[in-house]
Amino acid sequence: MKNIIETVAGEISGVLHQIDEKEATQLANELQSAKRIFIAGTGRSGLIGKVFAMRLMHSGYSVYVVGETITPSIETDDLLLLITGSGSTGSLVHYAKKAKEIDAKVALVTTNKDATIGQLADSTVTIPAATKKRLETEPATIQPLGSQFDQSAHLLLDAIVVYLLKQHPEGKSHTSLNQKHANLE
Repeated sequence: MKNIIETVAGEISGVLHQIDEKEATQLANELQSAKRIFIAGTGRSGLIGKVFAMRLMHSGYSVYVVGETITPSIETDDLLLLITGSGSTGSLVHYAKKAKEIDAKVALVTTNKDATIGQLADSTVTIPAATKKRLETEPATIQPLGSQFDQSAHLLLDAIVVYLLKQHPEGKSHTSLNQKHANLE
């Protein structure tokens, strides 16, 4: 078991070391300047999006998860963040096109910046991880399906939250973040 844990951790560390810092910083800047943030993904990538949305909410951002019943309409000056390993998930392509029609910005976290959504996106962070497709260009992994991508996306997005908190620390202490944590538990 220990060997498996160390192998998984090593895989994720190797992927994260290859992420372009400029791309990650650009995404952080897009998040910071957005009026509101909308996040979407499908399957496990969608769950990673929900985790990120929660962290942004704790940090004081106006953030929504696409598909939830309380999510309002996206508008100009908003940002749609899509998380998809392939960069071409059908429903997410539709969301990107709709956002662009109304002049909202689109950001993408993916393994494939040249995919359909990458061509529509204003900013892209490429995570060079394995997906469920197991393309020859993807790194080797002992993990099933898209686990390597999803775990890497989770850690990248958590790092972006830390970056944003360091850039704008006013009113963002552990105590203030904790006050926004759910209390109906």
